[in-house]
Amino acid sequence: MKETYLFEYVNENEFHKLERSLKKYNMLAYKKLYFEFYPQIKEGNFLGEVVSVDDEKGTVTYELKLPTDVMFSKVHGDIKLHYHVYKKDKIVMLDSLTPEDILSEGHQSELVTYKGVMVSKQHADKDIFKINLLNMIQK
Repeated sequence: MKETYLFEYVNENEFHKLERSLKKYNMLAYKKLYFEFYPQIKEGNFLGEVVSVDDEKGTVTYELKLPTDVMFSKVHGDIKLHYHVYKKDKIVMLDSLTPEDILSEGHQSELVTYKGVMVSKQHADKDIFKINLLNMIQK
């Protein structure tokens, strides 16, 4: 039987909050993450870009871009999974999902959408301006 990697968390509660928010507001990214990317990572097929390598600790840090709507990506940034791999110990340390600000805000309270894109309550004017500007550029 092939040995698989174990998942650990830098901050398990916060990570699960971000996962639930991702599930609520971006189901495509959540499904890809949960049903495609996690099983591959557990098998040792590490996905994404290598961000850094630490030979002293024996870790490799990865950043995996998740699929998302183009408009969401332009307004809030790409959704990325950040994780560290400890090859010697066979551990994958799940660090965070970004953009953390909109995902954690979405977990705390219900977010509204404007033209199909989530709008942050903290800087709603800025988000709406970006959405309107991007729509004007596309026309």
